[in-house]
Amino acid sequence: MSAPQPQIEASWLEALKEAFQDPSFLHLKHFLTHEKKKGKVIFPPGPEIFQAFNATPLPNVSVVILGQDPYHGDGEAHGLSFSVKDGVAIPPSLQNIYKEIHRDLGIIIPKSGNLMRWAEQGVLLLNAILTVEKDQAASHRNQGWESFTDAAISAVNSLDSPVVFMLWGSFARSKAPMIDRQKHLILEAPHPSPLSAYRGFMGCGHFSKANEFLVQNSLKPILW
Repeated sequence: MSAPQPQIEASWLEALKEAFQDPSFLHLKHFLTHEKKKGKVIFPPGPEIFQAFNATPLPNVSVVILGQDPYHGDGEAHGLSFSVKDGVAIPPSLQNIYKEIHRDLGIIIPKSGNLMRWAEQGVLLLNAILTVEKDQAASHRNQGWESFTDAAISAVNSLDSPVVFMLWGSFARSKAPMIDRQKHLILEAPHPSPLSAYRGFMGCGHFSKANEFLVQNSLKPILW
């Protein structure tokens, strides 16, 4: 079985064409093919690996929420950071995100953890690593995804329109030097996981701050 070919939205395909030809991406394709031949189960399913890009074309991006790697349980990952499909139990980090949105904006906590409604409004829900082996967190680290998604961050940074970058946790915050602070808004906080959420994520007010910035720049606020 061959590795999935890039089925990716046109504006992203153009922006990332060099990244797809980079030796690190060619290594990644070989790695994924080899893992599948060994019978490894990889999440998310092939057609959903590039879901974040397909749901949010590059010109539409107004907010970036950066995660680390996909959920590794059955039926959880579907290509959007922090998101799960309808009917899947809401993971603890997303529960805390919802709690902070409720505290910040008074929005009722949803019953579903599916964040496609955000993606369709221009929120790029990007994991730095886009695949994972079942039940093996961070198992596809350092196989080439980081270079690819860094190229995606650079593409967003190059947009003429200002963008809000939400960087939660030390890994996401390490990407801040790639972003032009003169043009874009960077919001940093601890990760929303139960281990760190009460060290500053809860109470961060990022969702109202993001919308204030978007409105100030004549862009649509997000219906969180």
